[in-house]
Amino acid sequence: MQAGWAKLWGAENTAFLHHNGAGVAGFAGHGKAAYSWWGSFLHSFVVPNSGWIGILVAVAEFAIGIALVLGIFTRVAALGSLALLFTYVMSGTASVCALYALFAIVILVMWKTSSWIGVDGLLANYRTRHPGELHHIRLPWERGATGTVGAVRPAA
Repeated sequence: MQAGWAKLWGAENTAFLHHNGAGVAGFAGHGKAAYSWWGSFLHSFVVPNSGWIGILVAVAEFAIGIALVLGIFTRVAALGSLALLFTYVMSGTASVCALYALFAIVILVMWKTSSWIGVDGLLANYRTRHPGELHHIRLPWERGATGTVGAVRPAA
C-alpha cells in the first residue's frame, strides 16, 4: 500500500503517472532481466507502453495493499500481489519481493481460513447467520432452481 501511495500521490508520482511512465521505462530499459526472453519482452512491450503500465502498476499496488489491509477480496489480492512480484523479480529486482511472495503464498495455501478476519470474514459470517435472506441473489457461476447458470430461484 505504501509503494502504491508513493506512486499515486508521493515522491514517485511524476515517474509513474506523468512523463509517459518514465519510471517504468527507465526500470524496464536499464534493468538486468533474469532471462533474455523477459528482457526482450521488457524492451519490446513494456518500454513502448510505459505510460499506461505506470498507471496500472501504481493503482494495482495501492488497491492490492488496501484489499489486504481491509481483508476484502483477500485471495484475489494475494494473486495480484504474486503477479506483480513475479514481474519485479523477473525484471531484476529482489528487495523484499521474496518475503512478500511468501506471505501471498501462505494466504493462498490457507484459502479456507485466509478470509476469516476482515471484510471477507464479516460477509461470510453474515451469510451463515442469515442463510435465507440472500437466497434470491445468485452469482453468475451458481446454478438456480431450473439448473441453468445464473437463474434466479423463486422465493419460498
